[in-house]
Amino acid sequence: MLNKELISATIPTLNPGDSVYQALELMAEFHVMQLAVVADNKYLGLVAEDDLMNMDENLTLQSIENHFSKAAVRANTHFLEAVQVVNDHNLSVIPVVEPENVFAGVITATDLLKQLGKVTGASEPGGIMVLEMEQRNFSFSEISKLVETNDAQITQLNTYWDNNTGSFLVTLKINKFEISDIIATFQRYEYQIKYYFGEEQYENELRSNYDHLMNYLSI
Repeated sequence: MLNKELISATIPTLNPGDSVYQALELMAEFHVMQLAVVADNKYLGLVAEDDLMNMDENLTLQSIENHFSKAAVRANTHFLEAVQVVNDHNLSVIPVVEPENVFAGVITATDLLKQLGKVTGASEPGGIMVLEMEQRNFSFSEISKLVETNDAQITQLNTYWDNNTGSFLVTLKINKFEISDIIATFQRYEYQIKYYFGEEQYENELRSNYDHLMNYLSI
């Protein structure tokens, strides 16, 4: 999905002549930490609540233009660009611009999170496995084959390099909750399973709790 397809119709913009007080009032009303400043349909920058809180509320925004952030994303690029900019700058909204800095609107961080959930399959039912391996050993075809031999399919696969541990992690979303057979298959092929979340986990927890209760009652 492109950035322009996620633009919010409800978030207002600010004018250069608006006061710091007006900007803070709008931010509070719409529950955002930043708002875009626009003049003649051109994007001038983004003002942040944290900056405005320390200023004279009677100042106009045009008088504090040096505090504007220029963060923005292009209208016709993939929405993951917006996710990256929001994460890098800790934003609640990200402005979207057309060529020549024409303002197209803003995307909220909430809408980005919802779209990211759809793309990653987070909203779909199923089990999750996280494999830890050397990056050179990663083979999508082999991983997919091992899942499919258990009458299941991978609905989403993401890779991630953990710089803190030096590990290459592969996250699999599988189209069923009962993944004990899949876990066993990967273990037979000596894959390192870092985490897994599926029906058998909850069954094991229930069984463990039941055993603890029976042991307690027999005391």
